[in-house]
Amino acid sequence: MDALRRMEYRGYDSAGIALVGPDNTIHASKKAGKLVNLEAELDESPLPEANLGIGHTRWATHGAPSDANAHPHVSASGRVALIHNGIIENFAGLRAELEASGVGFRSQTDSEVAAHLVGREVDNGLGLADALRTVSQRLEGAFTLVAVDRDEPGLLVASRRNSPLVVGVGEGEMFVASDVAAFIEHTREAVEMGQDEVVEVTASGYRVTDFDGNETQGKPYHVDWDLSAAEKGGYDWFMRKEIHEQPHAVADTLLGRFDADHRLTLDEIRISETELRAIDKIVVVACGTAYYAGLVAKYAIEHWTRVACEVEIASEFRYRDPIITPRTLVVTISQSGETADTLMAVRHAREQGAKVIAICNTNGSTIPRESDAVLYTHAGPEIGVASTKGFLTQMAACYLLGLYLAQVRGTKYGDEIALVMTELETMPAKIQAVLDNAEAVHALARELVDEKSVLFLGRHVGYPVALEGALKLKEIAYLHAEGFPAGELKHGPIALVEEGLPIFVIVPPQGRDQLHDKVLSNIQEVRARGARTIVLVEEGDTEVEPYADEVIRLPKASTLLQPLLATVPLQIFACEVATLKGYDVDQPRNLAKSVTVE
Repeated sequence: MDALRRMEYRGYDSAGIALVGPDNTIHASKKAGKLVNLEAELDESPLPEANLGIGHTRWATHGAPSDANAHPHVSASGRVALIHNGIIENFAGLRAELEASGVGFRSQTDSEVAAHLVGREVDNGLGLADALRTVSQRLEGAFTLVAVDRDEPGLLVASRRNSPLVVGVGEGEMFVASDVAAFIEHTREAVEMGQDEVVEVTASGYRVTDFDGNETQGKPYHVDWDLSAAEKGGYDWFMRKEIHEQPHAVADTLLGRFDADHRLTLDEIRISETELRAIDKIVVVACGTAYYAGLVAKYAIEHWTRVACEVEIASEFRYRDPIITPRTLVVTISQSGETADTLMAVRHAREQGAKVIAICNTNGSTIPRESDAVLYTHAGPEIGVASTKGFLTQMAACYLLGLYLAQVRGTKYGDEIALVMTELETMPAKIQAVLDNAEAVHALARELVDEKSVLFLGRHVGYPVALEGALKLKEIAYLHAEGFPAGELKHGPIALVEEGLPIFVIVPPQGRDQLHDKVLSNIQEVRARGARTIVLVEEGDTEVEPYADEVIRLPKASTLLQPLLATVPLQIFACEVATLKGYDVDQPRNLAKSVTVE
């Protein structure tokens, strides 16, 4: 329970544990809601003492938060208990196979599929380790599985693909977890698991194999962090940790988006394709950083669907008497799913007969429940108040929504959609490349830490990136920062330019020659007036170099997808400046993570 308490930041929709008792029986307890609910349950109905157990704090992906959907899940025969982190992409077909063989399901989760599959293999005579290896080869997506078998009470087995798993090596005791925070008070000796590997753990040691059973070697290491740092994965701030989690978060958001016919689908759809084809206007409604994700969505949706798209600040939406009809599609974006202004906008839109699609990170929250369709991001819990991985996953979800609407409305062919999806799937690795080359941004933060004002310029989708870069500096470093459309410079903002003023400029890819050249002209305009130009530009673009004081290189990407890359250096810069100033990065003054009052 202490370990789960330290892991609760990873998920707090529900929690559960399963123990293999001395009577070779699995004893389980699980409750929806935060860990305190499980603690109360255990106080009232204690479980027997045991030497082997598994526990889980859940961040819902498939199935709303409930007692039934909480982990662990137990196989049909009751022999195997299993917990799962991640997303099993092909769960629907596997579930149908199990149901056809007579297996009954107790939850709506993809995870229960794995429990029944492992249980079936064990019932048919395989040992737990062989069963988990066999099942892991059948699963597609991202997963860490941890399983116990009541008939092998001294053994715990875990496997991983595209999801974290680490082994803790103690004296006479062993641990597995998704994060060393779970066992750091017991041991600092850890073993990092490789891709597509299985670990068999007993009280005295461990054995690592690949999915085919070939013996491999994990990567042992010593944890230097203390307990408080371990909860943040060794980072000084949750925000910095969450910035570095973005490649994984974006990859998870893109997973499992095709049905059996290889057509894009949303998570929950209660709108017919006929109704979507009749839509004549799309309105995106959101607040703060989510509003900037909506601005990016506008460019993608209009380009791919040829439907007019407006973007509204949620707090203004219903008070200006917007023109909403049954042929209007309202898209709401909210990390928490509880944002008060956005929720009121949902209710107002539905009163006018509009259909509502929610983009949200919190399964089962109010906004998705009250919407007609849902597209969940899979960022996982975001603890830092200033959104980072929430923003990138919202943009990824907006791209998915735009492509889905284009598919339904027939404005893009299947091969065209597949081409964009292929590029989207390369973005996590490119985001990681930006993170791996962040030292120049750190050095820039050290140079500019005492500046009083910073400006950001962008055009097309670069404009929302400029707004987001400025917002991050305001939120956590308390600096005056403004984002402007670069083309608006001569209509007023250029009056702010003075000697030495730092200006970040997001340059479009060279493929859009007209926009690219116009932004180069904007850079020359501000530099001629003494500005210090910090230019974000794709690799290989040398035209900007004569006009840039600092160049931050980005991997190549198409114009519409560039915000997934260009945002990251601006997040790093803001985090580093705030750290150097000695501010609380995770909990900036006057701000709350979720605004639940109007």
